[in-house]
Amino acid sequence: MTISYNWLSEYLSEVIEPEKLSRILTSIGLEVESLEKYESIKGGLNGLIIGEVIQCDLHPNADKLKITRVSIGEKESLQIVCGASNVAAGQKVVVATVGTTIYPIHGEPITMKVAKIRGIESFGMICAEDEIGLGVSHEGIIVLPNDAVVGKSAAEYFQLYTDWIYEIGLTPNRMEAMSHYGVAKDVCAYLTHHNKKETKPKSIFNNIFKPDNVSLPIKVTVQNPEACPRYAGVTISNITVANSPQWLKNKLMAIGLRPINNIVDITNYILHETGQPLHAFDVAAIKNNHVIVKNLQAGTTFVTLDEKERKLVANDLMICNGNEEPMCIGGVFGGLHSGVNTSTKNIFLESACFNSIAIRRTSLHHGLRTDAATRFEKGVDISNTVHVLKRAALLIKEIAGGEISSEVVDVYPMPKEKVQIAIKYHYLKKLSGKNYHPDAVKRILVALGFEIVKEGIDELWVAIPFSKPDISLPADIVEEIVRIDGLDSIDIPSTITISPATDQYGIKEKLREKIANYLAAQGFNEIFTNSITNSNYFDKEVLQTAVKMINNLSAELDVLRPSMLETGLESIIYNINRKNTNLQLFEFGKTYYSSEVGKYKEEEHLSLYITGNNHENFWRQKSKPLDFFTAKGIVTSIVNLLGLIDYRIEQNENEFQIFCGKKELGKLALVASNKLQLFDIKQPVYFIDFNFSEILKAIEKQKIVYKEVPKFQSVQRDLALVVANTVTYEFIEAVVKKIKLPKLQSMRLFDVFESDKLGANKKSLAISFTFLDEEKTLTDKEIDSIVNKLIENLEKEVAAEIRK
Repeated sequence: MTISYNWLSEYLSEVIEPEKLSRILTSIGLEVESLEKYESIKGGLNGLIIGEVIQCDLHPNADKLKITRVSIGEKESLQIVCGASNVAAGQKVVVATVGTTIYPIHGEPITMKVAKIRGIESFGMICAEDEIGLGVSHEGIIVLPNDAVVGKSAAEYFQLYTDWIYEIGLTPNRMEAMSHYGVAKDVCAYLTHHNKKETKPKSIFNNIFKPDNVSLPIKVTVQNPEACPRYAGVTISNITVANSPQWLKNKLMAIGLRPINNIVDITNYILHETGQPLHAFDVAAIKNNHVIVKNLQAGTTFVTLDEKERKLVANDLMICNGNEEPMCIGGVFGGLHSGVNTSTKNIFLESACFNSIAIRRTSLHHGLRTDAATRFEKGVDISNTVHVLKRAALLIKEIAGGEISSEVVDVYPMPKEKVQIAIKYHYLKKLSGKNYHPDAVKRILVALGFEIVKEGIDELWVAIPFSKPDISLPADIVEEIVRIDGLDSIDIPSTITISPATDQYGIKEKLREKIANYLAAQGFNEIFTNSITNSNYFDKEVLQTAVKMINNLSAELDVLRPSMLETGLESIIYNINRKNTNLQLFEFGKTYYSSEVGKYKEEEHLSLYITGNNHENFWRQKSKPLDFFTAKGIVTSIVNLLGLIDYRIEQNENEFQIFCGKKELGKLALVASNKLQLFDIKQPVYFIDFNFSEILKAIEKQKIVYKEVPKFQSVQRDLALVVANTVTYEFIEAVVKKIKLPKLQSMRLFDVFESDKLGANKKSLAISFTFLDEEKTLTDKEIDSIVNKLIENLEKEVAAEIRK
């Protein structure tokens, strides 16, 4: 949510500095994520001065250049070389002096320096409008009227608009803060409580509304009052559609809106002032002077304001004319042929309250996330529908001219009653942790618009204002009190009372913590990615069992992820694009799939992503690419860390499967090039994916056995085996395990050597064997016997030659 400091301050009875106001907003639950200065022209014309050309001569060394003397209101005039064809003595101009930074419409900022142009020194620049951001013309320098005051700052002369802009991280339940006036009411409640003095926002509504005539009445019929509980409108005739006044343009541009014309701009202004969306119809499109609010038959086509033809569904609420032709998707988006244009003379101004659920369904179905839909789906103040309409009508009359040509039509068949909630003071203390005085509670609630219905010794009944439709529980009242009082004002208790409970997820969480700590120590970073992803990442076969979103937030996020790989690759390309190419990432997450229609399952995963080099180059050690063996080493380390003994890694086509006993725990693979191309990743990525649920099951089956530390020393023997290039260490390891040597404790590959001297297609593998007898010290004779048995089997099974 974007809030303008200047705009907000108009409703406050006292001036509050931007930084202090930022702290107040954060304190009352409207967290300020950023506070930035806004300038209608970049750079604010800082350093630019109004000057007068007092002398203009031809440059002796250039036909198109002129040497000028320019007065800027100081003792000494400036010598400036100028290339503009329209420069002449006696002109009032805009001057950029040495040291001033200018911000052109196109290109980078430029800081003025003393320059020598064709042998003549120049101490600044006489500016054209595109050179300082005032316009796009570069036909010549800006020539000001004769009454321009020499020495005056350009910023002051052009009356630039400056402001401070707050970006507020608004939570979904705070619809009343989706407007400047709503935020002002919260700020005033804060001031009332903390200053112990009643402070109210300046009223924007008055009682001067009166129709000029009733020559253009519009009848309104609401056929679906559940979807549209209140609909109001008024006719304004003989308007002039034109550009908005500068003050209105400034306010809209400051919050990031583009001015269009005075009618549209006023509706946008009112939306951001009050939070109430409005819509203006050209009366010429309202056949029979009759507006009908109804649902049309599914499949009906309608061309919206963006010139797209859309097929309606049965629950789309439409604003139709007397011929039941659709003019607008109610509360969401206007139609192409019913809106205001330059030839419009008479308008029907709509102010309504639509059902939040119906608006959200329509908005998401058609992919129309408009400002109006966003506010209607969170709920608007139904009591303000007519008040806002009258304010907008008077503003249109003031700016666009014309006459109010009808009474206000207000269709409100079932007036809404205020919800009443009881809050007990002991409940307030229990939930907030602070003992509030009843007077402070009442002061806060009344300042927020609550109405005190009745009160008892330990109980207070309040009526909820229509501007806060999200409040329905006593806990919501507690939240309102606490945020206005300030979370920082609640003391930390000296004791904490807790209820003992069994830890249902203890083992799983401890394992996650254990694995995460290990991976972090190995240089990995943990990531959290969105479980909703893009269906375009997957082929048709995968999508057959994928869980598709019905009301997806955007076209790109439309399916629950069936795999952890794709969201991880999104993180990788995000980092690569920011020059962070050496990545070791891990994530605990879930994947989702449907086993059959209407039945869904989710699986927990531990996924690792490895790409780039092991570290940056430095003078003592060069970096090495992270490869398959790095990934396999990580797999082995994790499995050993978890105490899983009976595990193995087997190759299956393009990936390696990780087993514990007969159960598959996960897989290791080099990500396919076509998948990497989908994300524009140009470096290899290794993907390790553990099924975390299977890991838990394997650990539960694992028996913990205590074994005494051996009293006798182990013995090592190294063998260098010359084998065919196609023989893997994994195969040799399997052969050795098959021999079942009880005294063999472990084996480790420590060197690989390849050379033509070994023979064609040969390599040498150096393996260290560790032997141990837990009951006595092994003798050389015993060790030699074991080693000879090893050699005999390796020569037979692997065709290995022993290098002497």
